[in-house]
Parts: sequence; C-alpha cells; structure tokens
Amino acid sequence: MSDIMEKIATIELEMSRTQKNKATAAHLGSLKAKLAKLRRDLIEGSTAKSGPKGDGFDVTKTGDCRVGMVGFPSVGKSTLLNKLTGTFSEVAAYEFTTLTCIPGVIRYRGAKIQLLDLPGIIEGAKDGKGRGRQVISTARTCDVIVIVLDALKPLTHKRLIEHELEGFGIRLNKSPPKITYRAKEKGGINFTPNNAGETTYLDEDTVKQILSEYRIQHADVKLHDDCTDEDLIDVIEGSRVYVPCIYAINKIDQITVEELSLLDKMKHYCPVSAHKEWNLDGLLETVWEYLDLVRIYTKPRGMNPDYEDPVVLPRRACTVEDFCNRLHKGIIKSFKQALVWGLSVKHRPQRVGKDHVLEDEDVVQIIKKV
Repeated sequence: MSDIMEKIATIELEMSRTQKNKATAAHLGSLKAKLAKLRRDLIEGSTAKSGPKGDGFDVTKTGDCRVGMVGFPSVGKSTLLNKLTGTFSEVAAYEFTTLTCIPGVIRYRGAKIQLLDLPGIIEGAKDGKGRGRQVISTARTCDVIVIVLDALKPLTHKRLIEHELEGFGIRLNKSPPKITYRAKEKGGINFTPNNAGETTYLDEDTVKQILSEYRIQHADVKLHDDCTDEDLIDVIEGSRVYVPCIYAINKIDQITVEELSLLDKMKHYCPVSAHKEWNLDGLLETVWEYLDLVRIYTKPRGMNPDYEDPVVLPRRACTVEDFCNRLHKGIIKSFKQALVWGLSVKHRPQRVGKDHVLEDEDVVQIIKKV
C-alpha cells in the first residue's frame, strides 16, 4: 500500500507542476488515468485483506430511502440525528465521540427516511486514514448525502470533504457524463466530437492516451456534450456513483447576520442550528426535494384509498410496473390494467397500462386477469 501511496504522490506532484494548455492536454489526461487506476488498486487492495470490496458499516437499509450525514469530527452530526429522529447518538465536547454508524428513521410526508450519523472523517480518509474507508463506503449507498459543516470553521473544509468523497468515486450534484463508450475487438479508436456544440477539453490524441493507459486499443467514443478527460475516465472506470448533496451549515446561532448573508452565495446549502433547533424543518424540506420521490396511494376495489401508508418510488422509476413490483414481484404476471386517479391522467379514473408514468400522490387500483 505504501508503494501505491508513493506513486499517487509522485503523479499528483507532476500534475501540479505541469502547465495546462493544448500541448499538455494529452499528457495530463494520461496522468489522470494513471491516478484513477492507482486509487482503484488502493481501494481494492486494502479491502481484499480486511473484507469484501467496498466494505462499510453493517447497517441494514430500512425505510424508503437512505440519507447519510458526513463531516469532520464535532460539527454537530449526532445532535442533528438526535433532534430529527429522536434516536440517541452520544454527544460530547471532544472529537470522535461517534465511533460507529448510528441509524435513525424520520417519518416525513408519509415516507420513511433512514438517517445515518456516520463517524467523523479526517483529511486523507480516502487513502485509509482513520475509519474513512468505512464511512465513505457507506456514503456510497445513500440516496442523498448531507455534508455537515461548522459555521465557525473555514469553508475550505467543504472542499476537503468533497475531495475525499471524489477520491472514492462519489460524484456530488453531478449527472453521469454524456459519453457513449463501446469497447470492440478490432477497428482501432474511433472518436466522434460533440456535434451539438464545442469540444473544448477532449481531442483524439487525449482520448487515445487515456485509453492506452487502460490498454484499450479498439473502442468507439462519442461525445454528446463538452466533456472533460475526467468525465471519460469516469465512464471507462464504470464504478462511479452520482449522489445529490446538501451542505448543512450548523451552529449559525454563533455567527453574525452579515456572515450568514455571505453563506447565501453557496449552492445547495441549508443553514441550521442543531442546538437551538433552528431551520430543521427547512433542512427536511430540502432533503425531500433532493430525494425526488413519488408517493402512490393504493385503492383496493370497493374501498377508500389508503392515505396513511403510501408506496414510495424514485421519480426515475415510477411506472405502474415499478409500482406493482414494489408491492409484490408476482403481481405483474397477472396484471391486466390499472385505474388511476391523479395528475398523471386526464380522466378520473383512467384505465392505463403497465408503462404509464405516475405522478406524486396518484391513487392506483390494480385489475388482474381473470
């Protein structure tokens, strides 16, 4: 592991000394590809000795979704968990009070949200310092990450935590790169630039240099956006997770109004005071918005809809078929049609098929084949 760390440090030093221009773009792309491979080897090599790949804390996923709180020690994560869920997580005036993952559940708008209080990470967590690997491995399984920051500490802590998460393959508030990549057996490298606009960051030489680092000699690469060399590396690696992230600035009761107004310029942020219970409702509202969930109510034949216990689905997969599979995998085999009341249909009720896309708070009645 020390050899890999030395190689990583050497490449990072060379990258910092290399000027960024068109002449060095291919060389920098090659260095970034080497760095990504070494980081992957570091993660896989360490977990092979101590447990299965990506081994995190042994916390059973419960509820409809999972939200993880990540941050440096003593920023108020445990206090937030206590106030939001009523679950006890030890709070003290010293650092590293929480040594394992503490789960809690919030019932919000009919959905059960599992909230995880993860132990504080330190700089260098992605390289194995502290319990950083376990913390970040668990963070990869979350639907939303809340980075808790101390309003009294420098805002550079935000970038440090982002750097640690990105080093472990977590991309915050980003979409997967719009790149079509297909490996093949022959034909060489075929590179197609972005036809819809400019291609600023990638050229054929850079693409070939990056692919050669992965020993790929034959592939089709097509850009659908102005993507960077790091985007191409992410697509080739294929192990990246794209997670929405909220920056919860805690302890705002200890700063001035002028300092608070400066924080308003930060994107994806929510100011809170866990101790004084300020704006906790605002934090929950923001978490709900970033989760982007759809609540579907069931209606048995001849009965009123069940508004107490909705079926909660992610908006990216909320068809009638997804709804049936959430209830029971066997329902779709005998599915005939569904009656839907709500915003997704023109008539109340309306008969729809399994491919119909549902909207939030629709009411659905399943009709089976006789």
